[in-house]
Amino acid sequence: MDARHADGSAGDANYSVIGSGYAHYRQPDPQIAALVNDLLGDAQTVLNVGAGAGSYEPTDRAVTAVEPSASMRAQRPAHLAAAIDAVAERLPFADDSFDAGMATFTVHQWSDLRRGLAEMRRVTRGPVLVMTCDPDELDRFWLAHYAPEVIAVEARRYPPIAAIERALGANVQTLAVPIPLRCTDGFGEAYYGRPEALLDPGARLANSAWSFVDPAIGERFVAALGRDLASGDWDRRYGHLRVQPYFEGSLRLIAGGPPG
Repeated sequence: MDARHADGSAGDANYSVIGSGYAHYRQPDPQIAALVNDLLGDAQTVLNVGAGAGSYEPTDRAVTAVEPSASMRAQRPAHLAAAIDAVAERLPFADDSFDAGMATFTVHQWSDLRRGLAEMRRVTRGPVLVMTCDPDELDRFWLAHYAPEVIAVEARRYPPIAAIERALGANVQTLAVPIPLRCTDGFGEAYYGRPEALLDPGARLANSAWSFVDPAIGERFVAALGRDLASGDWDRRYGHLRVQPYFEGSLRLIAGGPPG
């Protein structure tokens, strides 16, 4: 039996605690969404596993969403279908039920990566897409200077890219995803050129890594970043990022083609 939190959250993060404002901060970014749609090809039926509040679900296809957290299911907007309460490792669907599958910012929450991706492969006839972060590239973000503990937590939680590629099987391609300066999806690196935004506790809470470190680390981060912004030290080090149109960070899109 997979461990579940009070609201049904699977994995290590308790979204009944950290997920209340998630949809406000984590809006799908149009440029990243376009990449997802391209990789879905001509699929008409799509399974979204660990669907959360519905980010990156295409609206021009028939989507079936799976999400174990009641808090996250409740934040799905009215124009999206209600999500099914289930986990990746035990998908309640017959073999080859969907044209394509997708899993965005979720595989690091799964209790068994290989089992979850095998289940997605089992119920999907065509491509399976995974959006995740490369744990070996997380320290490219300036947050590593201010809160290395947060970067270390994320590096432990995200599975190696090679492990995802192996689990997806044949015909796998991995794309490095450029993060736009005004990225609307508030994962950590989305703020690479807008450091003031991470002083907002809600923005940090929408990134689950902050829930795994001592609150004192968040307090230290806010004090240090606030001080460096006021003195100009941050801009002397990283100010070029304020006008850099894209950041090549850890974000990856991995697409496994149909078997055979």
